[in-house]
Amino acid sequence: MRELPSTDPDLDGLPTNQDLGRLQLTTLLYYLHCTNPENGLVRDKTDADAPASIAATGMALATIPIIVERGVIIRKFAAKLARKRLEFLLRCPQGPQPDATGYKGFFYHFLDIETGRRVWQCELSTIDSAFLFAGALTVAAYFDGDSADQAEVRRLANALYERADWNWARDHGLTLTHGWRPENGFIPYRWRGYDEGLLLYILGLGSPTHPLPAESYRAYTESYEWRNIYGRELLYSGPLFTHQLSHMWIDFRGIRDAFMRDHDSDYFRNTRHATYVHQEYAIRNPMKFVGYGEYCWGLTASDGPGWIKREVDGVERDFFDYLARGAPFGPDDGTVSPWVVVASLPFAPEIVVPTVRNFARMDLGMTRLYGFKPSFNQTYAVEDSSSGWWVTPFHFGIDQGPVVLMIENYRTGLLWDIMRRSKPIVTGLRKAGFVGGWL
Repeated sequence: MRELPSTDPDLDGLPTNQDLGRLQLTTLLYYLHCTNPENGLVRDKTDADAPASIAATGMALATIPIIVERGVIIRKFAAKLARKRLEFLLRCPQGPQPDATGYKGFFYHFLDIETGRRVWQCELSTIDSAFLFAGALTVAAYFDGDSADQAEVRRLANALYERADWNWARDHGLTLTHGWRPENGFIPYRWRGYDEGLLLYILGLGSPTHPLPAESYRAYTESYEWRNIYGRELLYSGPLFTHQLSHMWIDFRGIRDAFMRDHDSDYFRNTRHATYVHQEYAIRNPMKFVGYGEYCWGLTASDGPGWIKREVDGVERDFFDYLARGAPFGPDDGTVSPWVVVASLPFAPEIVVPTVRNFARMDLGMTRLYGFKPSFNQTYAVEDSSSGWWVTPFHFGIDQGPVVLMIENYRTGLLWDIMRRSKPIVTGLRKAGFVGGWL
């Protein structure tokens, strides 16, 4: 679909609450246009040949309460929609066969968008499955009515989540593995140290069927790194998305595990500090990338110009393809991601709002179909482009979700309120040692 040009005459006034609502809606349209209506699987990116992403499918489930509360569809129809998607996921084949949809209750990272079967010999992904389970638990907690559809949504969502064998995924260790392949077994990497795996462990701890032992969470946190960066004390992780994704569902304000109690902080405050670190890194701009500054920051996992060496103003630069970029210790090639800035709204709106305004001035698509382009690089010049520099040609399903969900959490706290009612989330938090606040 052709992108629509901005109709805003006054970019200095952006973004108002109305503008954020429109950005949320245009971003949300990805999940309408890039979803198979027959089964609910969501395409990984805006490429006609792209497979479905199980993580994006979970994020799309989590947006259903938003489109109801925002008056896009009625609750009765939304329950039928959620039910249909969950029914398909539960019907999909689970087993050790290389073309199954999943195994031991977990799902492969990428699936054929028509059949739901594994593609590309990809991994059975614990973290991507976690985003699916979080989306399922969202609709389970939201649809709390007595109708047959709402009751069935709860049953199906809980069955999907409770099927996952978290202890199998430990492969005889305390921490969770990244995943598994039928061709060669478990991936030799584990979720240890602070990252988006925080959500993964809370879900595993909260399972009523195959719960992780509390020792697993302690093992996950053992390699946490508490650092002083630019005068801010925080739990370090470089890519900004790692500080955000668990917060799409869980309100960490005022609740603390043992590590955060020891450091008199919480994960919400920590993400606020991380957001400021990213801005400060861009202001200091130690690698002298074009465009970096007070209102142009945000490094995360994103698309990039490609694995290319290029001389820029007498300096040989290394540019990357899709990679988890981070601040202040890298990797960095000058690629900035507007979506991760928008997803920072709940944590530091005072620096996010003017940065969003700057991105709007840069004509990065705030008011166009699917919202902001997810990444750009002003250091990497591109001849005959409208901007003069590289902008990704794609939107990605896993980038759209954080924008939609975090705008809503910033405006109303809807997802946080819903998940406070989710027994697995509450159980997982308590088993991990979280206390205080709303918990």
